[in-house]
Amino acid sequence: MRNWRDWQSIAYLLLLPLLVVWQWQQGFSWPLYLLELFLTLGVGVIHHNHTHLRIWTSRRLNRLTDLWLTLLQGHPTFVFYPSHIGNHHRYQHGEQDLARTYRFNTPGARGDTNHLLGYLLHPLQAISVLYPEFFAYLKRRYQFQRAYFYYCVLQYFLVVGLWIALAWIDWEKWLVLVLIPQLHGLHWLLATNYLQHAHADGSGKNLHFARNFYGLLNPLLFNIGLHTAHHQHPRAHWSQLLELHQHYDYATQVHPALQEDSLLRYMLRTYLLALLHPRWRSRSLHNKD
Repeated sequence: MRNWRDWQSIAYLLLLPLLVVWQWQQGFSWPLYLLELFLTLGVGVIHHNHTHLRIWTSRRLNRLTDLWLTLLQGHPTFVFYPSHIGNHHRYQHGEQDLARTYRFNTPGARGDTNHLLGYLLHPLQAISVLYPEFFAYLKRRYQFQRAYFYYCVLQYFLVVGLWIALAWIDWEKWLVLVLIPQLHGLHWLLATNYLQHAHADGSGKNLHFARNFYGLLNPLLFNIGLHTAHHQHPRAHWSQLLELHQHYDYATQVHPALQEDSLLRYMLRTYLLALLHPRWRSRSLHNKD
């Protein structure tokens, strides 16, 4: 293990399937189910972190972790390379970022939104532009890295095989205990881009391209809220992000509108209260000039 703090990651990766197995055998439990739903968020962040900096020094252990994450998420892990490393971090929410939040239109608005409908639609909109990139990535791997191509395809087969096996045993338990939590986790994995970047400035002229969240979110979800530090130091281990955030004083370099003490309060204000009164609406910082 590269960093002992990843024992937290390993604990999440083991606890999630244990909760599924326990409920499958002993019966549904709302407290355990809510914990399971939370852990699907954690697994998505672990996938993200593992892509940037591999958990293990052993290539074999890293590959096994990829496959374990694939089964837990219900989606292949290789997709983060073309969509996140090669796209999002390369273009920093700029005009060439495929899933930039200001790219998509919603009914009654043209691009650059930050409201409830935009948040709900963003995962589907992102999938529509990212999946063609996944297929192009696989095509390149087939041409130049045939062994890795088959490894990527294996991830799809593992997901489908697990789904078929569990659904054959008990389709209702599979639906409630496996598929719905996986879809919940994948929603947050994609929607997080909207939370972190909607109405931020994608011009590339400053550090106002990402929103930072503080509070309990960060120790529970691997400092995912410290997004400026992560973008500026993408190879840093997640446990170092708070120190980097403070050392480079990103809180004063990023626009105050992009500093949020609480994710839940931000979502309540921006996506619910804003429906009732204009004072709660988000204001765009995006500058194309």
